[in-house]
Amino acid sequence: MPEAATTEFWRDIKPIGNPFKPGVLPEVHIPNAAIDDDRYYVPFTETVSSRPLWISPTQNRWCDILLAKKAGLVNRHYHPHQVFAYTISGKWGYLEHDWTATAGDFVYETPGESHTLVAYDHPDPMRVFFIVSGPLMWLDEDGNVNGHFDVHDYIGLCRAHYEKIGMGADHVTKLFR
Repeated sequence: MPEAATTEFWRDIKPIGNPFKPGVLPEVHIPNAAIDDDRYYVPFTETVSSRPLWISPTQNRWCDILLAKKAGLVNRHYHPHQVFAYTISGKWGYLEHDWTATAGDFVYETPGESHTLVAYDHPDPMRVFFIVSGPLMWLDEDGNVNGHFDVHDYIGLCRAHYEKIGMGADHVTKLFR
């Protein structure tokens, strides 16, 4: 039950007695998701890290907070599926587009889009909440596919990081839904 209501008009409404259907996993609630504790951020590139928030191995999807504390780069890639982004702080953009995102900006990436993500030097770190429908297809300088990164690669990266820092490889499994 959430915090008890005091003056809210709905304070006397009773919650649903059994909100989950059989076999349904509970929701994921992560207080302070954009935490400053670097242990939760998995190095994604040399300059950008990712905090996993929700992972669906069966749907090849994940939600994360991408973090860059200074100028950063996620190399050229192509998305065959849609991606959603909400900027929490900092400044970022794609070399291929004419906009730059700052705190409060929302971005919808259409399926079939290729781009190069860059984070700018800014007083606040770049923190962007992403909903990714994988995979990312890595591209060379000519736009040819030279690798991929899907939810299973992401899980492996997270497991290795959490094991290395002593949180345990299974730390990430509690985010699976």
